[in-house]
Amino acid sequence: MPTFDVVSEIDIQEVRNAVDQASREASTRFDFKGTDSSIEFSEKELTLQSSTEDRLRALYQLLEEKMVKRNISLKTLDAGKIEEASRGAARQKIALKAGITQEVGKQVNKLIKDLGLKNISSSIQGDQVRITGKQRDDLQTAMAAIREADLPIPVQFTNFRD
Repeated sequence: MPTFDVVSEIDIQEVRNAVDQASREASTRFDFKGTDSSIEFSEKELTLQSSTEDRLRALYQLLEEKMVKRNISLKTLDAGKIEEASRGAARQKIALKAGITQEVGKQVNKLIKDLGLKNISSSIQGDQVRITGKQRDDLQTAMAAIREADLPIPVQFTNFRD
């Protein structure tokens, strides 16, 4: 039976490259001079720091531009609240969303059921959703429907088997 998996993955190396480019540009741009703006990268989150809230928003916008240029969906960024840091500075934590949660998995399952295709079934398996069908065309219809749906995370399709 043909199957494929719906997953949500982040290319960490591309995120690292986007962060490096944004940091480099922030260190050389005139409007960031003297603001001590920085972006710290860890596996699951980014931390933006700047001297004012306004410069922090500009730094976030710069980061978004670099992410888009590297084909990283902005849906992977989960921006937290802007907080006060020491000496009047501002700080913001941005979580990186990867993997399909149970809620999103249920949304995908409901979407597949609502298509009305008889020979397709879907099941949540950890942080991915496996979709099985008798015909390849039905699976491609399901892929198109998932792409069109406005899910809160970016999705990719892997492990397509005939």
